[in-house]
Amino acid sequence: QVQLAESGGGLVQPGGSLRLSCAAPGSPLDYYSIGWFRQAPGKEREGVVCLSRRSDSTWYADSVKGRFTISRDNAKNMMYLQMNDLKPEDTAVYYCAADIFVKNVRDMCNIHIPNLDYWGQGTQVTVSS
Repeated sequence: QVQLAESGGGLVQPGGSLRLSCAAPGSPLDYYSIGWFRQAPGKEREGVVCLSRRSDSTWYADSVKGRFTISRDNAKNMMYLQMNDLKPEDTAVYYCAADIFVKNVRDMCNIHIPNLDYWGQGTQVTVSS
């Protein structure tokens, strides 16, 4: 069982930056493909970015390309989402997730969302002036 816990959300002005963290204490994250997802009020959960287990393949949603960056620190069992140039439409609850059986990260971030093994509880990101 992998327990994930996000932190780092908050209120930020448009154009600002936030760094989200996701901890997986006691779980070797290098066994898993990982990703960040978000859900805005009244909308379905969507994939933001997914990273393969070996960190050799990444998928980003078009809406965040060039602004968001995923990273992982396997030694610390941590994953991160650096978010720059934030926009009001980025407002959502952000979740981290991990799955051990991932054939490709594009599918992980899209059609496989309902089936991913492990999820955090979410952290709110609000972009507003």
